[in-house]
Amino acid sequence: MFMDVIRKRRSVREFLKKPVEPGKIDLLVEAALRSPSSRGLDPWEFIVVTDRELLQKLSRSKPHGADFLAGAPLGIVVCADPGQTDTWVEDASIASIYMWLAAESLGLGACWIQIRLRDHDKNQTAEKYISELLGLPPHLKVEAILAAGYPKRKNPPHLKENLKYDKVDLNLSGEPYPEKGG
Repeated sequence: MFMDVIRKRRSVREFLKKPVEPGKIDLLVEAALRSPSSRGLDPWEFIVVTDRELLQKLSRSKPHGADFLAGAPLGIVVCADPGQTDTWVEDASIASIYMWLAAESLGLGACWIQIRLRDHDKNQTAEKYISELLGLPPHLKVEAILAAGYPKRKNPPHLKENLKYDKVDLNLSGEPYPEKGG
């Protein structure tokens, strides 16, 4: 079943005007909280956003690649505390993908919005903009936002024959992996 979920998963940037049920939001949060983290330190924190006005403001966090959040019924801001561990970026990223795959398994669509290392404008980072907007404590860093909701349309899965097996080696670098994974 897991392979079916990852085979179907596609980035979704257009959503139906249908709210995500609280029970499904709870499952996304549970997925994030069950994600592994280095040494079990769990440095992440999440802000679940369903307020339309706040989603609209978050969609303006950077000049490119966040505007579709305005049309999503749900955004989950993924933060972490770098003071807890040097692997906070990885831990927050793993939590994000757990939520993304959980969304797919629940019939939702989702898309990652990169925030860390992105600018809001010439004077401010996207992270600072979001931190101020949400009133985050100074120790938290924003990694990403996961936009989620019911997809307006379902894109077909990527075909196995189009996967980039040429980027996979077997045992030693330069020893080709069997073509097409077989």
